Amino acid sequence: MITSAERLRRLLALVPYVAARHVVGLAETAATFGMTERELIDDLNLAWCVELRAPEPYCPIDLSYEDGEISISQAESIARPLRLAADEASALLVALRMLADAAGGTKPGDDDAVARLIAKIESAAGAAGAASSQVSVQIENPNARGMAVTLSGALNAGKRVHLRYYVPSRDEATERDVDPMRLLVVEGRTYLEGWCRRAEGVRLFRLDRVLSVDVLDVPAEVPEKAEPVDVDAGLFTASPSDVLVELELGPAARWVAESYPCETVTELADGRMRIGLRTPDTAWVRRLALRLGEDARVVSPAGLGDEVRSTATATLAHYQ
Repeated sequence: MITSAERLRRLLALVPYVAARHVVGLAETAATFGMTERELIDDLNLAWCVELRAPEPYCPIDLSYEDGEISISQAESIARPLRLAADEASALLVALRMLADAAGGTKPGDDDAVARLIAKIESAAGAAGAASSQVSVQIENPNARGMAVTLSGALNAGKRVHLRYYVPSRDEATERDVDPMRLLVVEGRTYLEGWCRRAEGVRLFRLDRVLSVDVLDVPAEVPEKAEPVDVDAGLFTASPSDVLVELELGPAARWVAESYPCETVTELADGRMRIGLRTPDTAWVRRLALRLGEDARVVSPAGLGDEVRSTATATLAHYQ
């Protein structure tokens, strides 16, 4: 259900949209704002109740939506589109630059369209948007953009692809045939979702870990049972069979609790905390604990704590 705040933002965008065009179609406007015609009429009825101080004191907005067409007048003081705040403009510019650098255009002219949009926002934002130029999104694999274009072509053509894919947890390059389902961006990274013939299941492949891709002259055959991965809550979903790891974190390492999905978080004295999280592979936890050093301690499982101490001792020995 839409909140009152969200509905207000929609109304503040709807009024200038209609007023700038004088007359617009009811169905067209509903589609533009992603709502039903009934919801649009409810919003228009609400706008009818708004009274403005200009052009006359307490002058109601005059609108009509007869015969499938909408017109609005007496709304001059809010007829101009909403302006982006400085932080909103900066965030939008960073995202657009990442899109231009990482995803690339999949249709002729896409890159030019993004570049023109960036130029327009930079011109409008002026000094307020200058901070965004100081933010750089690094792409780990310089070939990721070309791979995105290749995979997009395979998707459009309905072709199977052969991937050489790096699995960091095993430090291994794997070979697999994949029937592409979609390309998506999650948490700033581009992924291929597809039916993996090797795993016989739906898998997500990070493009910066794809070593090579070949489009096969074989039709993609995604089974009917294949369900897209729900990425709305992030990529990681813990399983009860995963290993439960408990870490005690110092004040400087509290960020870990905000960066990883925790099953439990317990506040301790002196700004410390204990977290519990589940993982199918503890190798990354060992690397994290070594990175944090004295700001973290592995509470359980005991074997993982022993591994961290042994690795740290062996590493220090190289410096002696």
